[in-house]
Amino acid sequence: MKRDLFLTSMERDAEMDTSLRPDISETPLKGVRSNIVQSIRAFRVQDLQDSARSLGQHFLYANLANAQSKQDVLDLLAQQFMLPAHFGKNFDALYDCMTDPVHKSGPQPGFIVVLEQIPATAKFDKEAREQLLDIFRDTADYWADRKIPFRCFYSFL
Repeated sequence: MKRDLFLTSMERDAEMDTSLRPDISETPLKGVRSNIVQSIRAFRVQDLQDSARSLGQHFLYANLANAQSKQDVLDLLAQQFMLPAHFGKNFDALYDCMTDPVHKSGPQPGFIVVLEQIPATAKFDKEAREQLLDIFRDTADYWADRKIPFRCFYSFL
């Protein structure tokens, strides 16, 4: 009881908020590693969004169906993830926007990212798709080093 006297109101709110959140085993993410990039397979986007909300994590969603090229993919990600205006629209800049500035902005609760309908076109071929997914794998590793969950789910068009 005495311990409560020393908690700030923000700490008390955070403590209460955390205690009301379900355990990961109570979500569709049960059995999914905390830092991973994987095919969306049997997951539904709405279930992932609901899981992010119930776990108090960030939910980022991008539908890339209208992209034809690497530049289109980067433009759609910038728009749908609301990346900062200074985003350089290349894969290195995407990684930078998903990691360091976010980390420096304060404690992060975790991330669930959905990349839906990644294109398979002549201008966004298998190599470009793998490069994109590698950025998200590197981002998952970055957050894993900081003990922050980062789960990315993707599908191809």
